[in-house]
Amino acid sequence: MLENYFPILLFLILGIFFGLMPLVMGMMMAPNRPDAAKLSPYECGFEAFEDSRMKFDVRFYLVAILFIIFDLEIAFLFPWAVVLNEIGMFGFIAMVIFLGILVIGFIYEWKKGALEWE
Repeated sequence: MLENYFPILLFLILGIFFGLMPLVMGMMMAPNRPDAAKLSPYECGFEAFEDSRMKFDVRFYLVAILFIIFDLEIAFLFPWAVVLNEIGMFGFIAMVIFLGILVIGFIYEWKKGALEWE
């Protein structure tokens, strides 16, 4: 009965080993030379500030939203690519239309300057 669980136990042990091995090797072999730049907090490309209610530039939010939109739409390509042989030409044309709309949106955002960072 217990021999049925041995492969699961083996996979757990190997997974933990291969997950922790790079961390332990990094701690043992990496040079430890901290300086002021390495020890300073990093927040969104500018120095840390005292007031947590300081207003952010709206460009941070626009870039984040654009990234999420385009990233999620690209994620639709993976399941489509897996079943492309099964859905045939209809699925291919539907994805081409979807990608066309995505490219049009990307070009629109590019022309409006939402991707420019000043």
